[in-house]
Amino acid sequence: MGENQVNSTTQTIDVENSDASATVHADHPDAPIRDAPRIADLEEDNSPPTPRFIQDEGSWKRFKWVPYPVRRWIKVSVKWSQGSPVPRRYRIQPILPAVQQYPAVFIERRVPKKLHRALIVLGYYIVWIATFAMVMRNGQNSSEVPGWGNLVKIGCGSTYWLSGNGCGLNGIDCRPFDDGGFAFRCPANCVAYHVLNPHAVGDQEVVYKPLVVGGAPASGDDQTAIYRGDSFICGSAIHAGLISNTNGGCGVVRLIGRQVNFNGTSRNGISSVGFDSYFPLSYTFEERIECEARDPRWSLLSISVVFSTVFSLFVSSPALFFFTVFSGMYWTVGLATDTPNYTTIAGLFQTEIGRYLPAMFVAWVMYDKMGIRHTLKGMTAHIEKTVLWLGGAWVGALTNYTFDFIPIQRLTAHDLNQQPGAQAALAIIIIVLVVIAAFQIWLFRQEGRLISHLKLYAMFILGLVICLTLPSLNLRIHHYILALLLLPGTSLQTRPSLLYQGILIGLFVNGIARWGFDPILQTAYSLRGDAPTMSPLPDILNPEISLADEGNGTSSITFSWAAPPAMDGTAVSLYDGISVLVNDVERFREYFDDGLKEKTNITWFRDPSVKLNEYFRFAWMQGSSTWDYTKAGKWDSEGKWTEMKPGPSLKVREWDMEMDMGELRKRQR
Repeated sequence: MGENQVNSTTQTIDVENSDASATVHADHPDAPIRDAPRIADLEEDNSPPTPRFIQDEGSWKRFKWVPYPVRRWIKVSVKWSQGSPVPRRYRIQPILPAVQQYPAVFIERRVPKKLHRALIVLGYYIVWIATFAMVMRNGQNSSEVPGWGNLVKIGCGSTYWLSGNGCGLNGIDCRPFDDGGFAFRCPANCVAYHVLNPHAVGDQEVVYKPLVVGGAPASGDDQTAIYRGDSFICGSAIHAGLISNTNGGCGVVRLIGRQVNFNGTSRNGISSVGFDSYFPLSYTFEERIECEARDPRWSLLSISVVFSTVFSLFVSSPALFFFTVFSGMYWTVGLATDTPNYTTIAGLFQTEIGRYLPAMFVAWVMYDKMGIRHTLKGMTAHIEKTVLWLGGAWVGALTNYTFDFIPIQRLTAHDLNQQPGAQAALAIIIIVLVVIAAFQIWLFRQEGRLISHLKLYAMFILGLVICLTLPSLNLRIHHYILALLLLPGTSLQTRPSLLYQGILIGLFVNGIARWGFDPILQTAYSLRGDAPTMSPLPDILNPEISLADEGNGTSSITFSWAAPPAMDGTAVSLYDGISVLVNDVERFREYFDDGLKEKTNITWFRDPSVKLNEYFRFAWMQGSSTWDYTKAGKWDSEGKWTEMKPGPSLKVREWDMEMDMGELRKRQR
């Protein structure tokens, strides 16, 4: 009895000292108070509450140098960027869903098996490709011109007179100057082929327009139009009314040798430049020539637009839709609407196939990693998808037509500074992009995806900043680069995002099919192209003029110049000769006598029968290379000299030609 009582007492004590939760529920009134603070703790924690701004110091221990207002703004921005605790997923609710979904539902009901659907898609591809190929082949066929042979395809920038000094001294490499010609065919849209850097015509400069010098006299439209030999042949044919800008066309060009006083007139959308002197090579167009040649680009474009539209309405798979449309659009642009320079169809296919494979890899990255899948997945509004996404894509792919009104040829500081209206147009574009970006940011915040996209664009911006800081290289934003940068910001299934994404895809296709993957970083030399190099210019002294009189039937003008600049710290000259252009034709190429006896002057004689102005430009030479020419000085018909203005004129104009002069000469023979 006593032992049992002791054991009970011991057990009671053990229970009290052990975890009471095993025998007494935590909510029981007799359960011990576990979390009650000790009296000592209460006495120690009797200080007033810590201000919030001091509590925040703990999370910013490593960034105490950042002012508190800035830290507070950052925290508020981050919290705002996180969006709502319950993200919203945007989905397009189709207007008239039964109508928009009918084509896809019809296919699913009539062709339930995937294998049969695949065979239908394959057959659709075959019909599309076969139709495209037949129309393209018919467009390449052209009639033979009696007496002139088959039509020769030339490009919008083809000329008889080679660019710069390519025709050699006195134009000897471009002979014959007359008694020649050939039958040609031009593509469409040659009015849009412009000179992108100032090109000298006498004392004038042509820029951002087709190079067409001459034309029919303004007083009589029925008179023969005569053009200077360095004029664009296709642009001149449009100006003369021989072919149309919309469809291109064909004709016969005939050389007529030296002509004087080329008329400047505005015709058929082209303003030609007048030239009040002579040029050794000129041409005109034969009249009453019957030939058939039509640019098939609009027919090919119509085929692809129709096939892609039908495909978009009936296909609900986002991957099948995207890659089919991307491929069809690529080949339409590359083979029809904005082809790269080529001489044969085989060469064109070679170029486009070489660009197609890497373009498809980038297309997969855009689809899978840059938001296209997210935008198109689950899309049931097929008509809206066709109008907004596909329509926007075709607008972007035809940027050489749809955005041709924007006065920005190249997104470089040089072009933006010299092209009229370019800066204002760029400002408007930036404002529009900022407004669109603000709206897209708000939508991404609603979906809870803003922070991830901000991180991505922070990487983009960091990469661009690094590119800007690299020495000897310049950042160049091409069509495809712009599309890649902006594309992630369209990965929302909203109607505006459909339109934005389609336009960007079209810009990417146009850039790659036309120009390829041009580097994002380029040297100043490659960007300059035919622009002046800003090299030193000859210092021409006041010329000596001898006018014809009764005893001397020939007038002359003698030019002399100051010594060419020397290398730093030496007496050795940087240049070993001087080149002189008269009426934009190289007439003198004088070399200094190895420093023993420098030639310091040249004399130009004027025939008594010539009562015209003559224009002179000068450039230093290194070996066979010429540097920048001065602007033109004028020796007028009365014998008065007008000094050239300061600064350089164009040294060399390298035309983007599809056929060189050698090929033209070969064909005309």
